[in-house]
Amino acid sequence: MMRAMILTLACIFSLANIFGQAEKAKLKISHLTGDFHIYTTYNTYKESQAPANGMYLVTHDGVVMFDTPWDTTQFQPLLDSIKLKHNKMVVLCIATHWHNDKTAGLEYYRQQGIKTYTTALTDEFSKKNNMKRAEFLMAKDTVFNVGQYSFEAYYPGQGHTADNIVIWFEKEKILYGGCLIKGVDDEDLGYLGDANVTEYASTLKKVQKKCKNPKFIIIAHNDWKNINSLKHSLMMAKELKRKAAADFNKP
Repeated sequence: MMRAMILTLACIFSLANIFGQAEKAKLKISHLTGDFHIYTTYNTYKESQAPANGMYLVTHDGVVMFDTPWDTTQFQPLLDSIKLKHNKMVVLCIATHWHNDKTAGLEYYRQQGIKTYTTALTDEFSKKNNMKRAEFLMAKDTVFNVGQYSFEAYYPGQGHTADNIVIWFEKEKILYGGCLIKGVDDEDLGYLGDANVTEYASTLKKVQKKCKNPKFIIIAHNDWKNINSLKHSLMMAKELKRKAAADFNKP
């Protein structure tokens, strides 16, 4: 009887320890489709832990990373996890706007010999706000060909920030929207301190026109599995514009 109780208690403590470790996990990697993977790190926002999703793509010529971890302790663990999982090195990293949940690791990855990219506009804001900067700058919409894959870094206009871009995989129909697109469970468009509330809706319409019939839409800070996130974000952006116009016209 005593032995059974001891074994039961040991099992309980063991499970508690496992669940405790799971709760403290700082890096999560999920398979999206084919060679595409979503990585998630966490940081504090409004006094609670918030997730930040990035993506990486495994190609014949190495791994391409889209945005960098929000948690600065996870720069190297992400590289290590990719190397262990795929036996390939990260060769390219593109950040989609200047906020530190996307750019924090740019300097670190440049020092590791990884080619880092942002738009020239993002670089202006990064420099102005003392954020990490990329080694290479895109002056216009740019098509990248890496290994067997081709994708475009596309600037649709101002929204979440003045410089936000999206990444579009035309063949695979994968839209990496970053912070510009919010989740279907979001009740608003999130942080608007650097946003253009009057242009947000038209910017999302341009994304819809450019990136037709996406099979996956990857967003930054919520569940990326729901394909209706772009439509939901556009609805919220239209309401935001309406409220802004109403406030402007108040006597």
